[in-house]
Amino acid sequence: MSEISSRAAGTAAEGAEDPALARARDGDDAAFARLVEPLRRELHAHCYRMLGSAHDADDALQDALLRAWRGIARFEGRSSLRSWLYTVATRTCLDLIENRGRRALPVDLGPSSDRAVVSDTPLTDVAWLSPYPDAGLGDGPAGPDTRYEQREAVELAFVAALQHLPGNQRAALLLFEVLGFSAAEIATMMDTSTASVNSAMARARKVVAEKVPSHSQQQTLRKIGDARLREIVTGYSSALERGDADALVALLTEDVTWSMPPMAHWYRGLDAVTDFAVRVPLTGCGAWRHIATSANGQPAVGCYLWDDDAGAYPAWAVNVLTLRGEQICEITSFVGAQYFPPFGLPARLP
Repeated sequence: MSEISSRAAGTAAEGAEDPALARARDGDDAAFARLVEPLRRELHAHCYRMLGSAHDADDALQDALLRAWRGIARFEGRSSLRSWLYTVATRTCLDLIENRGRRALPVDLGPSSDRAVVSDTPLTDVAWLSPYPDAGLGDGPAGPDTRYEQREAVELAFVAALQHLPGNQRAALLLFEVLGFSAAEIATMMDTSTASVNSAMARARKVVAEKVPSHSQQQTLRKIGDARLREIVTGYSSALERGDADALVALLTEDVTWSMPPMAHWYRGLDAVTDFAVRVPLTGCGAWRHIATSANGQPAVGCYLWDDDAGAYPAWAVNVLTLRGEQICEITSFVGAQYFPPFGLPARLP
């Protein structure tokens, strides 16, 4: 018997001896839930990386686990339960990608604007990338043979770059470089050849290398340190609350960008961003309050805008900050109260 066959047979034997797996195969949904629970968080992150939407990731994971529950009796244990669940989740995501297409940010739709567009209106016919609540994600790599840390692989630049890849290339890259599966394992998971997997990964790496900065946010944040990071986030929030343009500009790089999905217009460079900031959030919106949080492995703030009729500050946008050194080089404002609950942020502030 070959080494691979021996390993597969051993795995199958171990799986057959697992009481929880045996009960799940016999229709015990509680046993199935206990088997799946330790993997639920990482499976959800995988679905988000594939789909670029936390809401779509919710749907995909629910669908994938339903498929897995219905198929658990046919799971023979030739691979690990984790590998099998990733197979089901990946195929579920590929079905959704085929039907829904890719997610976008304003920078994908057209050139930046030189001056503030005060009357900007939401584009409702675009599938927008959404922020990701990263609480519970591990800090390090998912395995010894991976290229990306778990939080690096949900950073905005990385997930946005993935959206420019066909589904099979996304899947191959994520399964290999984020999750540590071998090309042969991925070929089995995706029902293709190892050569096809290697080809898909080569094309995917080229696109990602062109679109993702060489230094990840995780590397930048470790250099800055927690104390300095809190100062930057507090300074950003305070500048908006005080309407202090000088304090805000002091935190920004010369080539800073600011975008606000679902608004189509976006701004690049200190002059354009300053014009937008002065005319819209600093003077044109009203009073702000903020709560610091984390999204996509990056610093973020929940932004609340005063409403006279409500007599409170309702949720307005989740602003995800991208840093270069100790300055903010990108602000992505995800406008919409629907983004707040997954972060555990209140719907309004008094």
